Amino acid sequence: MDIKVENTESKNEVKLNFEIEAEKFEDAMKKVYTKNAKYFNIPGFRKGKAPMSIVEQYYGAEIFYEDAFNELVPEIYDEAIKSNNIEAVSRPDIDIKQMEKGKNLIFTAKVQTKPEVKLGKYKGIEIKKIEYNVSDKDIDQELNLMAEKNARLVTIEDRPVQKDDIAVIDFEGFLDGKPFEGGKAENHELTIGSNTFIPGFEDQVIGMKVDEEKDLNLKFPDEYFSKDLAGKDVVFKVKVNEIKKKELPKIDDEFAKDVSEFDTLEELKNSIKEKLENQNKEREKIEKEDATIEAVSEKAEVDIPSGMIETEVDNMMKDIEQRLMYQGLTLKQYTDLTGKKEADIRKDFEDQASKNVKYRLVLEAVVKAENIDVDDKELEDRLKEMAKNYGQKEEELLNNENVKKYTRDNMKVEKAIEFLVKNAKMK
Repeated sequence: MDIKVENTESKNEVKLNFEIEAEKFEDAMKKVYTKNAKYFNIPGFRKGKAPMSIVEQYYGAEIFYEDAFNELVPEIYDEAIKSNNIEAVSRPDIDIKQMEKGKNLIFTAKVQTKPEVKLGKYKGIEIKKIEYNVSDKDIDQELNLMAEKNARLVTIEDRPVQKDDIAVIDFEGFLDGKPFEGGKAENHELTIGSNTFIPGFEDQVIGMKVDEEKDLNLKFPDEYFSKDLAGKDVVFKVKVNEIKKKELPKIDDEFAKDVSEFDTLEELKNSIKEKLENQNKEREKIEKEDATIEAVSEKAEVDIPSGMIETEVDNMMKDIEQRLMYQGLTLKQYTDLTGKKEADIRKDFEDQASKNVKYRLVLEAVVKAENIDVDDKELEDRLKEMAKNYGQKEEELLNNENVKKYTRDNMKVEKAIEFLVKNAKMK
């Protein structure tokens, strides 16, 4: 087997030239035949019993080529990358020069490599001072939210619908005199002023009485997600079944006893203040880190290979698919609803993906420049913590070299961030 590595005309890219003995390729073909023999149905033989030579005569030897390539090459490619100390950051671009039974397998693989980062000034970088204080208004807002959560609903019978009421309604929408899909509901609880319906709907419900029926003449917004309804004039037939209103509890010592473990309102306020102060400290920490990383990255120079950005976009797409799944949606359903193509979403992610990649590369360069390391005890403690948090066995993580390397690298980056923030100057 012969493997040669050469640089290409493109920056941060190498080309690996492979020539693999014909015997190895033929062995891979035999393995593929053995795995798939049961699927071949050839006249004169029981299904799956035809010899490999007969299968090749019937279908052509080419039937095994692609699978044999995939059987043989990945391990050889990975070993070549490792033995040549190539930090690959993209999927290989394979170009097959010769693939034929009885002949050596010849192909090339172009792959992008991790770029070198030229750090600018990174110690003593100046960033704007970030500080958040807790005001009485913030505490009152938290108390009001708690009161909202503990409000009780009372039925209103002696007046029509007003703003902030909850109107229990039946409705059905009509376009050109015909009901449209998704435009009907019964006993729907609509909070007036929530702006959850199209503009004008809630305004026209105001003033309606219980059991009153009314036709609402409305127009869907031009940018409405459903193209069939966007910009169209429609009629909603609405009936008010019930009117409810939230009755908020009085915020006093009794309220504090009901909603918390405290006996007085003052104690509850102090607890809220402490919680908000802790939240503000965490917010300050995150924003200081982000501002410092951004400032350091702006002074650094690096040519980011397209493959790294593409991989980061892939990760961002996986993240959005995960979040959509929690909402009961698939990516296709989301694109159908929004009218946005998957390619457009990927395009929107590219700038942020490029920033993310640059930030990571810059932080790794700081790790290298400052000889930042993580000792075995620190790593062991982190892995034990991870095992506890994720419900895994400690031994599984402690003995997994890939997990250990990934975690150690992340911890180095965390230390680099701490180093940069510690050495930053707050203006």
